[in-house]
Amino acid sequence: MSMVKNIFAVIGFLAVVLLIAVAVRGKNIYTSVKDFDPQAWEVYADMTGRLLESGSAAEATVWKMQVQEGLKPEDVEAAMKSAMIEHNIKDVGELPLYKQVEAATGKPYRFVKIYMFCSALTAALMLNYDKAYSAYLPCRVTLLEDETGKLWLYTLNMDLMIHGGKSLPPELKEEAIKVKETILAIMQRGASGAF
Repeated sequence: MSMVKNIFAVIGFLAVVLLIAVAVRGKNIYTSVKDFDPQAWEVYADMTGRLLESGSAAEATVWKMQVQEGLKPEDVEAAMKSAMIEHNIKDVGELPLYKQVEAATGKPYRFVKIYMFCSALTAALMLNYDKAYSAYLPCRVTLLEDETGKLWLYTLNMDLMIHGGKSLPPELKEEAIKVKETILAIMQRGASGAF
């Protein structure tokens, strides 16, 4: 009987230690997240939902749009470049990945091209705020043909960058939201082929 008492005493002691650890840790977590952007939890809930649905971390952190049937890559590209000019964002490069794959393998490969866009002044604001934002630069939109021949547009979900941590300074947040809206507008124009 005393052995059972001792076991329960040890379990009780461990439970108290665990509760204290959770309380201390919880206070530290609260202190860390209390200044997060008000939309952070919505962004993380959406990302988690997409992760659970797809099982893919990459799928959970991107936006994608299917291109209207019948459009060719050239149509999508022309519509995106038209939107880019209208929204005053710079084309800073292209990577025709499919051509590099074909050159390396000697075999045809489905269409995959990455377009890079940048607003230099917004990029500078972001880098002045946090150098880690350099990994998000420039904004990339990928046009790819899937295994069934359908065309898709992909880009990083910028909500994580804008709302996923502590609130950005107002000027930077406003500029980051403008860039997000511009990239989505470019994608929507490309997906519809509209000029």
